[in-house]
Amino acid sequence: MRLLNNASFINTMAPNPFEKNVSSAIGTETARYLNVPVYENGLEKDRSHGKHFSADQAYYYGQKWQCVEFVKRFYDQALDHRMPNVWGHARDFYDASLQPGALNAKRNLLQYQNNGSTAPKINDILVFSDTVYGHLAIITQVTANRVSAIQQNIIGMPLQNFEIRQEDDRFRIQKPRVADGWLRIPEP
Repeated sequence: MRLLNNASFINTMAPNPFEKNVSSAIGTETARYLNVPVYENGLEKDRSHGKHFSADQAYYYGQKWQCVEFVKRFYDQALDHRMPNVWGHARDFYDASLQPGALNAKRNLLQYQNNGSTAPKINDILVFSDTVYGHLAIITQVTANRVSAIQQNIIGMPLQNFEIRQEDDRFRIQKPRVADGWLRIPEP
């Protein structure tokens, strides 16, 4: 295990988690964060391996082993949060019509825009819409110039770093991809 900060741990199965390793069989664990595993989806990133439900069968996580499935499973198992709307692709998680800090009712999460005045935090969901279906990742660490995230369905890269810049009290996640924004559980 590697200590990322006082509250977060990542246990990776590969010697170097930032190297692409496509030798893992579909459905094998490639990483773990707060005791929730990430699974390999294989070379066909658009392919599903069946539907996945919570142990009580009451909550739909999504299609095995897509990014949405990991994020919803993580939020349920690690943070005890179930989203009201269980449907949608990754790109559907971010609602561009909402003001920064507003409640995204479909997810029961607060939403913040990239290049906005609110910095991302650990366990926020990063949302990308730069592909047909988009992509989601969970933030595991935030430093002055880097955001680290854990994700599923990026071949051989369950862990990834993103550059973050702060200019004029605005926070922008960029390189290697630009996020739309991030979602966060409201404070009680």
